[in-house]
Amino acid sequence: MKRMIILAIALLLTTVSFAQDEKEENDSYKGFKPEYLFTGGNINLGFYNGGTILGATPQFGYSISNWLDAGLVFGYTYSSQRYNDGSKLRQSIIGPGAFARIFPIGGFFISSQFEHNFIKLKQIYIGGSDEAKVDANSLLLGLGYASGKQGRNSMYYYFSVSFDVLNQPFSPYTNQFGDMNPVFNAGFNIPLFQGRHRGR
Repeated sequence: MKRMIILAIALLLTTVSFAQDEKEENDSYKGFKPEYLFTGGNINLGFYNGGTILGATPQFGYSISNWLDAGLVFGYTYSSQRYNDGSKLRQSIIGPGAFARIFPIGGFFISSQFEHNFIKLKQIYIGGSDEAKVDANSLLLGLGYASGKQGRNSMYYYFSVSFDVLNQPFSPYTNQFGDMNPVFNAGFNIPLFQGRHRGR
C-alpha cells in the first residue's frame, strides 16, 4: 500500500516537472498568471429504496499547462440508509485532498485524487443508538472526458469514472464486503479570471 502511494506521488511529481519544462520553453508561460486559476466541482445526489445521498465537492486549482490541471478539493457527503427492521444508518464524510487531471489527447483525461476522509457513523435502532468516528485515506484513479476544454483557462464540463486503489477499511468508495465500487463524477471547471490569453 505504501509503495502504491509513493508511486502515485512520484508520477504526479514527474508530470509537474514535465509541465514546468513545457512552460519554460514558452516565455509567455513564465511566472504565475491569475487567469489560470479556476474553481468548480461537483454535486452528488442519490435516492434509492430506503436511502439518500447528498454531497458537494468544491475545487480550487491552477491550470499548469495545456495538458495539466491540479489543485485542492474539499468534499462533504451525507448518506442515510433505512433497513427492514426499522433501524437507520447515518454517515457524514468530510474529505479534504488534492487532485490532478492530465489531458494526453483532446478532452480525454487521466484523473488522480487523494483524500483523507473523516467519517462519522450513527446507527439508530429501537431503544437507542451508537456512534463512531473513523477515518480512511483514498486514492481515486480514473479516466474521464472534458467537454468544451480549449487551452489553459477555458470553462468545461467533465465526466469521469474512477476507483479507490488504496481500498482501506472504512473507505466510502468500497462496499460492505471490501470490494472497490466505481465512482462516477460529473462536474464543471470555471476560470476565475478571464485574461487576454484566453484559450492558450
